[in-house]
Amino acid sequence: MRKPWSISTTVRNPERIRDFLRILKSMEGEEWTRANQRKFQILLIQNKLYGYGSQQFYNGLSNKHLKLMNNDEVIKFEEAEEILDSKEYTGGGDMRGRQSFNPLEKMGLVFLDQENKIKISAVGKIFLKENYDLGEVFFKSFLKWQLPNIDSKDFKKEDGFDIKPFIATLNLIDSVNKKWSAKGNKPVGISRKEFSLFVPTLINYKDIEKYANEIIKLRTNTGKQKNKKEFFKKYSYSFVEKFLNSKDKKLIEKTLKNLKEYTDNIIRYFRLTRYIYIRGNGYYVDLEPRRNIEIKALIKIDSGKTIEFKNRSEYLEYLSDITKPKLPWDNLTSLREIAKNITTEVQSLEKKTGKELLKKKDYMKLDLKGLKIYIEELRAYRRRLQEEIEHDDSQDVKNINDYIEILDKEIYKMEERPLVLEKFVTLGLNALNDALRIKPNYPVGDDNEPTNTAPAGKPDIECFYEEYNSICEVTLLKDRSQWFNEGQPVMRHLREFEVENSDKETYCLFIAPSLHVDTLETFWMAINYGYKGKKQKIIPMTLKQFVKMLEILLAMKENGKRFTRNHLIELYNSLLDLKGIENSDQWMDEIHGRLNKWEKVLINGRAN
Repeated sequence: MRKPWSISTTVRNPERIRDFLRILKSMEGEEWTRANQRKFQILLIQNKLYGYGSQQFYNGLSNKHLKLMNNDEVIKFEEAEEILDSKEYTGGGDMRGRQSFNPLEKMGLVFLDQENKIKISAVGKIFLKENYDLGEVFFKSFLKWQLPNIDSKDFKKEDGFDIKPFIATLNLIDSVNKKWSAKGNKPVGISRKEFSLFVPTLINYKDIEKYANEIIKLRTNTGKQKNKKEFFKKYSYSFVEKFLNSKDKKLIEKTLKNLKEYTDNIIRYFRLTRYIYIRGNGYYVDLEPRRNIEIKALIKIDSGKTIEFKNRSEYLEYLSDITKPKLPWDNLTSLREIAKNITTEVQSLEKKTGKELLKKKDYMKLDLKGLKIYIEELRAYRRRLQEEIEHDDSQDVKNINDYIEILDKEIYKMEERPLVLEKFVTLGLNALNDALRIKPNYPVGDDNEPTNTAPAGKPDIECFYEEYNSICEVTLLKDRSQWFNEGQPVMRHLREFEVENSDKETYCLFIAPSLHVDTLETFWMAINYGYKGKKQKIIPMTLKQFVKMLEILLAMKENGKRFTRNHLIELYNSLLDLKGIENSDQWMDEIHGRLNKWEKVLINGRAN
């Protein structure tokens, strides 16, 4: 039966995919039997990578099992097995293991060899490296992803499938842009609504032109309607009915609902490649203009048709070879053109910032390897300049008001809330002080917009000042999972940052909607008694308290006063002065009171 394709919604966060892969790596070389499928699921539960923090998973668990899931002690394999068995999943624990394996296999991170043994692919091995590039991993993975493939059971040729979803999506957007432009309009990519209908249902590369024409037709006809929303709703129902070749109302409505969910996940993952660009306040999905040379070269040679393999052995060899497929711009002529374009953009950014922080090279004299390295240096430098511009823009009163509005009210209505939190706390920190550099660790597209939250193993944000440094960790978690996910990792990140930047005093600002009692107690212990032999300086703060800091900044600006890093360090040291404070609860109350006192000093020049 025909059905839309999707990127698995089982694992929504790319970082969790890496964690799943890390666990599977410990089983590499083992046969993928039902017993080992079950073992994989048990290992995920044991390492609290599956079920942890999920109320749905906790439902039905005994008090003993809830305690195991919710404390910081390591769960024994046998205990994790008990927890899995207690869930009584339809199809058994091995079925759950297969479901957890599926997204890794679908993305080409892992495969089963001729003997049905687990093998990590070349791209999977890149993903497991400490210094992996998230964009590179997903780009190389999606280049090879095709439906059907030799291992595909869900998508079959007889159902009409013959597509490389990522490549076909690039081709579709390019075709729509050309057709829309030919009608005298400015090309904008395709809207999220159009994406939802036409991208997951595009199952054969031969239909790309037909779908592009249909999008243009729909767009034109929608513009003529008085009730555009109702018109699109009726069109969507009719389109899905034809796609499924079914009049089953429940099936059609379920598919429409799934398409919305699939779309969010597809866009999330495709954006990671840096080849997809979001414009129009998130409404349109377009091709990244800064990758124009690469995209044009790619769609010129690749229509999105699947590759035919003689046998499974040839297919597995293809998955294992990191040099395949050969990139069409992997030559001196194309790479020089890419370097030229980035250099031009960089020079424009340098004029805006008034800074020149990178010594330029004569890219015409570089060999292929040297040119590739230099292009990455230029892209990293471009991000640095974009950050400088963000810092300058953050000083504007209107922008500070926007940050306050989003962090205080709008964030909870928005998609990708964790991403929004990291981005706008970064902008808020830029606004607050005269830092040398505020460096978020989230990966970004070429437009410097975040594509994912900061990876595990690094602070969310690193802040560098003249006299001191700090890191900032943020989370939207409020229950006990806040303590499990943030307590130890925050202290570890801070210690590693302290070691790397030992020339200055280091602080950590921790921001959450509310502070769980266990998180607060953990930080209280680290400040008073130390973490791994040395005391730390961690300042826990609610999101509303951080917003209040921005409101104080705004008031100072409106009164013609200047906020500096010295004002910030005065607050930090005040909140870390624990004389007379006997416990973490009292400390939390004091943080609120001392923030109010700090406000009065800055605004009125006195505490009372």
